[in-house]
Amino acid sequence: MKVGEPEKFIVKGKRLDGRKLDELREIKIEAGILKRADGSAYVEWGGNKVMAACYGPREVHPRHLARSDKAILRCTYNMAPFSVSDRKRPGPDRRSREISKVTREALEPVVFTNLFPRTAIDVFIEVLQANAGTRCTGIAAASVALADAGIPMRDLVPSCAAGKVGGEIVLDLFDVEDNFGEADLPVAMIPRKNEITLLQMDGNLTQEEFEKALKLAMEGCIKVYELQKEALRRKYGGA
Repeated sequence: MKVGEPEKFIVKGKRLDGRKLDELREIKIEAGILKRADGSAYVEWGGNKVMAACYGPREVHPRHLARSDKAILRCTYNMAPFSVSDRKRPGPDRRSREISKVTREALEPVVFTNLFPRTAIDVFIEVLQANAGTRCTGIAAASVALADAGIPMRDLVPSCAAGKVGGEIVLDLFDVEDNFGEADLPVAMIPRKNEITLLQMDGNLTQEEFEKALKLAMEGCIKVYELQKEALRRKYGGA
């Protein structure tokens, strides 16, 4: 047993934080909270606090990066030094570059980049407080920020993870489960197409466990999707 690892993750059908196996942490989403950004969003997801800001379409610098047929989507994910208990070294690292890349790949399929050739759409994701699942929280926030900026999109992109802890498949791991669990499966999707835009896995699952975790994560995405839409409705009104 590792230092800090609990003896049991599941007690009488409940997890260590009191949730059921298929229950999300509490999620709060607000759209349009930064005046100087073209679009923005703030998401509290359990112990995660994440801000996203969108700028553009705007001129590309350096210019040689511009595409003549479409806009380029650039995503930058960063964890603030104070976001974790052990102070993080400032600046980009391998993990933040990887999450920036998968975030862009998760969002790009829904953005009508062909409408804005020779421009850039920049999305900045800042993790203010981390408690497992920051990439999913960041993707959810970035998607709302893009919509808030008025960027034409096919759909919003919700994201959620499932995983395996204590031999059970669970939804939306928190930090203890993420640190000591057996597997983690973050997913992002386009709900209207039922199309997955992000699928990663850390750990080991049998095929049956994988299919169960994927189904659970996609169900979680739909719940996040409803909260994303509600956040935009609160700001802009409408049904």
